[in-house]
Amino acid sequence: MSDFTNPITAQIADFLNSIGIPMQAGAVPPDAFLPGIAVTPQGLQVDEAALLYPGDLLHEAGHLAVAAPTTRFTLHNHVGDDPAEEMMAIAWSYAAVVHLGIDPTIVFHPQGYKGAAASILGNFQAGHYFGVPMLQYHGMCLDAQRAAASGVTAYPSMHHWLRRAD
Repeated sequence: MSDFTNPITAQIADFLNSIGIPMQAGAVPPDAFLPGIAVTPQGLQVDEAALLYPGDLLHEAGHLAVAAPTTRFTLHNHVGDDPAEEMMAIAWSYAAVVHLGIDPTIVFHPQGYKGAAASILGNFQAGHYFGVPMLQYHGMCLDAQRAAASGVTAYPSMHHWLRRAD
């Protein structure tokens, strides 16, 4: 059971907690990178009253999910500038909305991704994925060709929600 009143936020919290990314309610500094969300060594701290876009939780969680296990819970506030990890976090968050059955515009809202959210979402919905090769490299999913050869479900289905090795 979640501490959050918004049903989408509660659903996201339940999912993240179930896969090993702790998300709890609490105070967030007003200068946080995203309103209402703080990345801490304990996971995600969320001030629901200040949270503007619940889908941003999945993107920030995506950064934690794709981080090397040895650094996952050392991140604090800023999750890094690595372009590959950014692409993986975007692809991870798309897989998460598909898995959760929620509207992907909750993550890919008009104020997100420096104005490119609609373009990113359109490409993903058309099966033009970026970030998947890196997720695949880390054993988190398989692209359509490799999934077919292995007899398993392809991305956006995830085989592991958390990166397991450095």
